[in-house]
Amino acid sequence: QVQLVESGGGLVQTGGSLRLSCVVSGRTFSAYPMGWFRQAPGTEREFIAAISRTGGTGYADSVKGRFTISRDNAKNMVYLQMNSLKREDTAVYYCAVYKTMYGWSSQPSMYDYWGQGTQVTVSS
Repeated sequence: QVQLVESGGGLVQTGGSLRLSCVVSGRTFSAYPMGWFRQAPGTEREFIAAISRTGGTGYADSVKGRFTISRDNAKNMVYLQMNSLKREDTAVYYCAVYKTMYGWSSQPSMYDYWGQGTQVTVSS
């Protein structure tokens, strides 16, 4: 019964910023790692960032220095701050819950619950 609801996507010009939000219910949020992924049309789902239950983070090389993942356990929320956006960042962005309380992975198969996705479009 775990549910995730994402918001914050939209249209932005190259060099602009967006902040994505994800609200999680149905699981003890603070006990599980979380991840952000994205998928452009005709491509595989791509790992973007992950955050452990204690706040440790990891990023894909393509977004290091531009994107920041964070979480607010009191609000059951995870965020993705996206700065210096490029046209290549255009995709549907998904929030996901890791399968276990411990461990970390960039593989989509290691996450068992997903949000509906939110569209991010970066104009050139």
